[in-house]
Amino acid sequence: MIATVCTMDASDTHTRPRVDAAVERLRAALRDRIPCSPLTDLIDPDDVATAYAVQQRLTDLRIFDGATVVGRKIGLTSPAVQAQLGVNQPDFGVLFDDMAFAAGAELPSERLLQPRAEAEVAFVLGADLVDGPLEVADVRAAVSHVVAALEIVDSRIAGWDITFADTVADNASAGLYVLGSQRRTLAEVEPGKVEMRMLVDGDVVSTGNGAACLGDPLEALAWLARTAREFGEPLRAGQVVLSGALGPMYPVQPGARVTAEITGLGSVTTIFSGQEDRA
Repeated sequence: MIATVCTMDASDTHTRPRVDAAVERLRAALRDRIPCSPLTDLIDPDDVATAYAVQQRLTDLRIFDGATVVGRKIGLTSPAVQAQLGVNQPDFGVLFDDMAFAAGAELPSERLLQPRAEAEVAFVLGADLVDGPLEVADVRAAVSHVVAALEIVDSRIAGWDITFADTVADNASAGLYVLGSQRRTLAEVEPGKVEMRMLVDGDVVSTGNGAACLGDPLEALAWLARTAREFGEPLRAGQVVLSGALGPMYPVQPGARVTAEITGLGSVTTIFSGQEDRA
């Protein structure tokens, strides 16, 4: 059974100063292109509610600056990673319009600090997920199609020295993402049974399967649908959901060519720009 995410009132007089400080630290890391120290002096590692309050504040600021929310990403779907961080639940972050790149496009390395690539199954919703129990059967019926995806995760915390609260606050370590061009319905492919391999510059660096993602990517989608509704921002038709890594993530450098191959969904490739400029 997946644990339920708890929420909080960020206006609490004790919590508000810590939220403000964490938001400013993460915004400075993005602005100055320099990873920051962990947030453990501001947020206890198991203080999930405060961490999500930081994420929500950062989301609000992005929207105020003109960004559009186009979906969500699910992180920490691997039992091994959950055990490493001492948690019993995944987390989620927000996908904005400027994070999406077409398959084969060159990704701007200068936008990233410490990028790592993950191969995933991405769902595109054809209906809202608002009512009902939102179990697997419900989310399955709402899916328009699925595609192979590459998510480029990127921590603003120096050296990826993160607790669960750090990655939650930091928008679930979201960076950029690329969707494959082969669309399949759930009548054509079963996400829980896919096999994956990811290559960097032609070398296989990660392998896995659908069962590595909470047992089935559809289970991850169902968890997210319920959790997003609890937060008052349910999943909507047209949104993209990155359901979580099918195998280990892998660090990438400027100039790298990354390909994810997923049975039933084909492949998706991206190339990182060869110059890195953080001046």
